[in-house]
Amino acid sequence: MQFGKKKVLNNINLEIPEGSVTAIVGPSGSGKTTLLRTLNLLQLPSDGSIAIDDAQIDAQHIERAKIKQIRTKSTMVFQQFNLFKNLTALENVMSPLVYNKKTKLNEARKTALAVLKDFGLEKIAAQYPVTLSGGQQQRVSIARAIVAKPKVVLFDEPTSALDPELVAGVLNAIAKLAEQDITMVIVTHEIEFARQIADQAIFVEDGEIVDQGVAKELLSTQGNGRIANFVNSLVNQGQIEVAGN
Repeated sequence: MQFGKKKVLNNINLEIPEGSVTAIVGPSGSGKTTLLRTLNLLQLPSDGSIAIDDAQIDAQHIERAKIKQIRTKSTMVFQQFNLFKNLTALENVMSPLVYNKKTKLNEARKTALAVLKDFGLEKIAAQYPVTLSGGQQQRVSIARAIVAKPKVVLFDEPTSALDPELVAGVLNAIAKLAEQDITMVIVTHEIEFARQIADQAIFVEDGEIVDQGVAKELLSTQGNGRIANFVNSLVNQGQIEVAGN
């Protein structure tokens, strides 16, 4: 992946098992978000290929139909929530079903309400985003992301825009999804959370995957190597009690 003459991602070779949780960690500016956006084709690759389920796209032959196919199988949760301000929480969650004509309106409403209830948000269904806390908005955005049952959910620093006291609620919402065997890729600085929830972790620096492996091992605080030093710099952040642990 390159912008002009500058290579932002290089030698990326990544396989994510179905139903697994993958944490992407690394210093700011290392290319983590670009990698995530490329997986969802919000940023088109300059070389290589991407495959999700039975959908595949090659950088040398990018077609709109292929882009649409990949995006129907994956969805992103952004740092800044990206909710529609003129829609209620319920209408926001309904929107992927309605706009993509996946279900009839009444069925979309019923499905969206059920998802909001799963996240403990049924009481704010009729409220607009401006009346919600940052944590509530992010949980609504997560509900919206999964309502159409995508194959992969991509999270870009889902707690970075939140006040500290709101972080745990969002992380526990993500942990609940992990219990449902939903394939997830999470860019995060919440190291303790990543150790608890992720099956595998990837350390990215200078646009390359430096190392990858079992999350509890790769994100260990032991040792004096580059990754251990990075982990130790963040280890006291994001310590929560994940539901079920």
